[in-house]
Amino acid sequence: MAVTLNARARSTFGKNANRKLRSAGLVPAVIYGHGDETRPLQIAINELERLLSSISMGNTLIDLQLDGGKSTSALIREVQYHAVKPMILHVDFLQVHAGEKIHLTVPVRTHGTPRGVRDEGGVLQEVLHAVEVECLPRDIPEAIDIDVENLGIGDAVHVRDVEIPNVRILNDGDLTIASVTQPTTEALPEAEVSDAEAEGEPEVIRGRKEGDEEE
Repeated sequence: MAVTLNARARSTFGKNANRKLRSAGLVPAVIYGHGDETRPLQIAINELERLLSSISMGNTLIDLQLDGGKSTSALIREVQYHAVKPMILHVDFLQVHAGEKIHLTVPVRTHGTPRGVRDEGGVLQEVLHAVEVECLPRDIPEAIDIDVENLGIGDAVHVRDVEIPNVRILNDGDLTIASVTQPTTEALPEAEVSDAEAEGEPEVIRGRKEGDEEE
């Protein structure tokens, strides 16, 4: 499902122009992709921040509402932040077309408490937190949902076990997404003891008497 974001064409460029935009509550942006001309845009900072706080950035289809009532579908490709201040400096959008497949990253979500954790004292290891997929824009999944309820100790879910209609996962099928393992405990290091202590005999340390020669 696409979300809407308003954008306007931008006619000023350069560092000084971008600073003025930000002072006016706007963020400079560009949209590009698929051989289309790169277009500079500007977006209201409060609207952009509200959107970013409510979506999964890399795989949410955005309906950009442009000047003149035009609209275009896009994905956010990059958000640049200030190194120190909590400030958005720039946004890159990738334009997408309805009939063209795209590559993108989709988060993985696990659901349930594994049997091996609940009944056997095991530990759930979530190994892969996102996967690369290829699909049409209309088929972009919000997330890859994995049910781990029936996993016992030694069981795992691999990429090859996941099937999503109209979506091809690009990762190696042997990669582990989640598994349940035995709990690990670290062995305490053994204290080093002398032969005398091991035999129960006192260990004598001789001090040099006055008049003894040094060796």
